[in-house]
Amino acid sequence: MDDALQALTELSNLSCHPLNGGKFNGLNDVNGEEEEEYDTEAWETITKCFREVQSVLDQNRALIQQVNENHQSKLRDNLVKNVALIRDINSNISKVSRLYSDLSIDFCNIVNQRWELALFESKNRDDNVDSAES
Repeated sequence: MDDALQALTELSNLSCHPLNGGKFNGLNDVNGEEEEEYDTEAWETITKCFREVQSVLDQNRALIQQVNENHQSKLRDNLVKNVALIRDINSNISKVSRLYSDLSIDFCNIVNQRWELALFESKNRDDNVDSAES
């Protein structure tokens, strides 16, 4: 989870990027809503994904524990049950992989939106300066 925390920190630091003037600059979207809504949306998206991942990992922990208990019992019926349990574990691993893939895409989209907003605001600021000088 340290990598996830680092990614979240980097996301929150985007508003401090030099392109944004080194601090939060109140960028507006087309509806006039503050950029903070993007931050909230980003945090909610990322938090939701991590909660889903943690839930699946908790399920796997329980399944692995059951597999170990079945294996230690050495009873034929329990060993047969392990086949299905191991399939469930593998399925959950695939689910976690998909969740992280989706998170990566969402994170990139959020960063791109912020970048585009910053460029748009910067261009508008430059256009306003040019028109004021004329």
